[in-house]
Amino acid sequence: MNKSDKIKQKLARMLVSAPKLSLALALILCAFLCAFVPKLAIDASTQTLLLENDKDLELWRDITKRYKIPNTLVIAYTPNSDLLSESSISTLAALSKDLAQIKGVKSVFSMLDAPLLLSSGLKFSDLLGTIPTLKDSNASKEAIKAEFLSSPFYKNSLVSSDFKTTALLLTLEPNPGYNEFITSITALENTLKNSENNATAKTLLKEQRAAFKAYRDELRIAEHEQITQIRQVIAKYNQNSQSRIPHQASSSQLFLGGINMIADDMIAFVRSDLATYGLATLLLCSLCLFVYYLQLRYVFLAIFICLVCVGVASGLFGLLGFEITVISSNYIALQLIITLSVVIHLINSYREFFRKKSSFSQKAIVYLALKERMSPCFFAIFTTIIGFISLVFSDIRPIISLGLMMSASITLSLIFSFWLFGSIMSLLSKKSVNTVFERYFSLTTLCAKIALNLRARKVVFAISALGLCAGLWGISKLSVENSFIGYFKENTDIYKGMELIDNKLGGTVPLDIIISFKKDKKEPRNSSLDDEFADEFASSDAAQYWFNERRMSVLKSVNEYLKNKEFIGSVSSLADLLEVGKELNEGRELDALALALIYSSLSGEGRELILTPFVSIENDELHFSVRTLDSDPRLKRAEFLRTLQSELNELVGENAQVKISGAMKLYTNMLDSLFSSQINSLGFVLLAFFATFWLIFASLRLAIIAICINILPLICVLGAMGLAGLSLDIMSITIGSISLGIGVDSAIHYIYRYKRELAHFKDSKKAIIASHASIGYALYYTSFAVFIGFGVMISSNFWPTIYFGALTDLVMFFMLASSLILLPSLLLSQSAYPANEQNKAKTTNAV
Repeated sequence: MNKSDKIKQKLARMLVSAPKLSLALALILCAFLCAFVPKLAIDASTQTLLLENDKDLELWRDITKRYKIPNTLVIAYTPNSDLLSESSISTLAALSKDLAQIKGVKSVFSMLDAPLLLSSGLKFSDLLGTIPTLKDSNASKEAIKAEFLSSPFYKNSLVSSDFKTTALLLTLEPNPGYNEFITSITALENTLKNSENNATAKTLLKEQRAAFKAYRDELRIAEHEQITQIRQVIAKYNQNSQSRIPHQASSSQLFLGGINMIADDMIAFVRSDLATYGLATLLLCSLCLFVYYLQLRYVFLAIFICLVCVGVASGLFGLLGFEITVISSNYIALQLIITLSVVIHLINSYREFFRKKSSFSQKAIVYLALKERMSPCFFAIFTTIIGFISLVFSDIRPIISLGLMMSASITLSLIFSFWLFGSIMSLLSKKSVNTVFERYFSLTTLCAKIALNLRARKVVFAISALGLCAGLWGISKLSVENSFIGYFKENTDIYKGMELIDNKLGGTVPLDIIISFKKDKKEPRNSSLDDEFADEFASSDAAQYWFNERRMSVLKSVNEYLKNKEFIGSVSSLADLLEVGKELNEGRELDALALALIYSSLSGEGRELILTPFVSIENDELHFSVRTLDSDPRLKRAEFLRTLQSELNELVGENAQVKISGAMKLYTNMLDSLFSSQINSLGFVLLAFFATFWLIFASLRLAIIAICINILPLICVLGAMGLAGLSLDIMSITIGSISLGIGVDSAIHYIYRYKRELAHFKDSKKAIIASHASIGYALYYTSFAVFIGFGVMISSNFWPTIYFGALTDLVMFFMLASSLILLPSLLLSQSAYPANEQNKAKTTNAV
C-alpha cells in the first residue's frame, strides 16, 4: 500500500469513526464564518471595469480634473405636445424645480435656462452682458425653435432634430474626496512597488483603503437615495401625464440616463441575480436529484451541503473584505454547481458500493465511497482551480477577484462536501437504493454502443474533425466588442433611456479628445492685434496672446472633422463659440483679436462657463467633448478608435499631439487587455492540465487524449460565436478558462474509472461498458446539474450574463458528449492503452 492510499484511508476513517463530533465541528466552523456574510459588500461601479495600470485612465482622471468635467445625469423629456407649448414649458419648469430640491443635485439646466443668442437679436458686443433665456425672451416661437435646431450649443444635444425631445442636465454635487483617495492610494501603491519593505507605506495603504471603502459605501448609499428620489419625481410626472391623457398613445415620457444611474442599476441587478441564481439553481437541482434517485434523503443531503459550502465561502469573503462585482456575482451559481457535482459523485459511489457490498455496515459503505472518490475528486477540483486561477493574469480587479474567489470557494466545497457527507451518511441508517432511473434511462448505454461500433466511431471522428475545422475558421472571425446599451434588455429603464438619448440627443458614451500644441519659440505674437491693443495687452496676462491663427485653424479643422465623422453624435468645443460669434458678428468670423478680448473681459465665472471646459492655456491644449452613438450596430469600437487617432494625427500635423480618452477608450482597452491575458493564460492552463493528466494517469497518450477532448468542445463553441457574428464581451471572454476548469472533471473521472475497470477485465471494450454503466451516470447527473445552473443565468437583465450562461451550457453539452462518446472512441481506436502498458493498470491507485 502506497503513501497516498494510507492518507486516504486515514481521512476516510476519521470522518466515519466519530461522525457526531465531526459534524459538530463542521457546523461550528460554518456558524462562525456565516456570521460574516452580512459584511460581504457589492461594488458594481464603473471603476471595477477599468484597467488599474492603464495610462489612459490616468489621462482621463487628469482631463476630468483639469477641465472640471461635472458628474451629470440626463433626463430625456418627450411631451405630448410641442416643446414650446405652455403645458410643456410649465411641466419643464415644475420638473426642474422638483429636481433641484433633491439633495446632491447642484443645478438643473434645461431649455428654460439656455441663453438665446441668435433669436434675441443680440450683437457680438452683447456676449459679455446679460443674455435672455426662454423665460424672458421676447422672440417669437418660430425664431426660438430655429435657434434651438440650428445653434451648435443645442442642436442634437439639448433638443432632438425633430424638436420632440429635450434634455434636462442634472449637475451633481462634486465629491473631491473620491479622487483624493484614488490619488493617495495610487501614490502609496507606487511607493510600495519601488520599496516593498516600506512598513510605513504598507500601514498607510491599509488605512487608506479601509477609509476609502467606508467613504465610498457612504457615498453609494447617498447616491442610491438620490437616484431613487429622482426616479420618484420622474414616475410622478409620467403618471400624471398618463392620467391626464388616458386615451392618447403619445403621452409624455421621461427617461433617466447617466453613469450614476447605470452604476446604481447594476448594483440592483447584481443583488437580484445573486438571489435568482442561487434560489433557482437550488430548486431545479433539487428536482433533478429527486428524479435521479427518487429518495428525499439524497436531495436534502445534497442541498444542505451546497448551502453550507456557499455560506462558508461567503462568510470567508466577508471576513477578508472581498466585494461582489458584476462579474463575480456568478460565484454563488458556480460554487453551487461545482459543489453539487462533488456530492453527486459521492452519492453515486455510495449507491454503487451499497449494491455490491449490501452486507457491509453503513459506516463501512460510506468509508469505501469516501476513499474511492477522494483522488478523482481532488484532481478534478485541482484542475478546476487551475482554470479559475488563470484569471489572475488579468489586470482587471473584478476578474482577478473572481479567480481568487472561485479558487477558494471550490476548495472549501471539496473539504466540506467530504466532511459533511461522511459525517451525515454515517449517522443515517442503511436504506435500499432506488435504481429506476438507471434501469430505464439508456443514454449512457447508447453512448457506449456508439463508441464500441467501429463504423459509428468513424462517423464520430469525421464529425469531430469537421467541428474542429469549422471552429478554427469561426475563431478567426471573432471580435471583441463593448456596446454598453447592448448589455441590457430592451425592457429595462437603462436601455430605454440610453436608446432615446443616443438616438435623439447626441449619443451616450463620452469620448474626450485633447489637442496638445508643441512649443514653438519662434511663434509670432497675434498678427491681428494693432498697436493700440498690443500696448494694452502687453501690460496684461500673456495668456491672452494664446489665441492665434495657427491654433484657431487646428480648432476649426478638428471640429469640422469630428462633426462629420461617422458614429459621432454631439461635439462640444470652443468652435461652437466661434460659430455663434460669427452669426452675431454679422457673418464675420471671430479672429484672434476678438477671442483675446472675450478672454480678457470675461469674469472668472464666465471663463468657467465658456472657456474652461474647452481650453487649457496653461497646458497649451484644446479639449473636444464628444459623445458617440453606442446603439449603432455597425460601430466597431477598437477599429473606430484606431481610425480616429490616425486621422486626427494626420489632420493636426507635426505641430500638435492628439490624445484620446473617455469611457469608450478605457473600456476598449480593458477588453483588449482581457482578451490578450486570456489567450496567454489558456496556454498556461493547457500546459498545467497536461502535466496534471500525465501525473494522474501515468500515460502520455492518455494525457494527450484528455487534453484533446476538452479543447475540441471549446473550439467548436467559440467558432460558433465567430460564425454567428457574436462578439466576445467582458464575461464571455472568460468562458475558455472557466469551461475548461469545470469540463475537465468529466475526463478525469471517466479515465480514472476506465483504468480501474481495465485492470479488472483486461479488455478495453468491457472496461468501456463497465465505465459507462457506473461513472457514466455520475457524469450525466453532474453535467445536467451544471447545465441547469448556467441555464438559470438566462433570467438575468444583463446580456453578458445571459450569453455567458447560454454559451457555457453549450460548451458543457459538447464536453459531456465528448466524454461519453469521443473519449471512449479514442481509447479504443488509438490504442491509448496498449498491451505493454497493461501491467500499469494494476497500479491505478498510485494516484
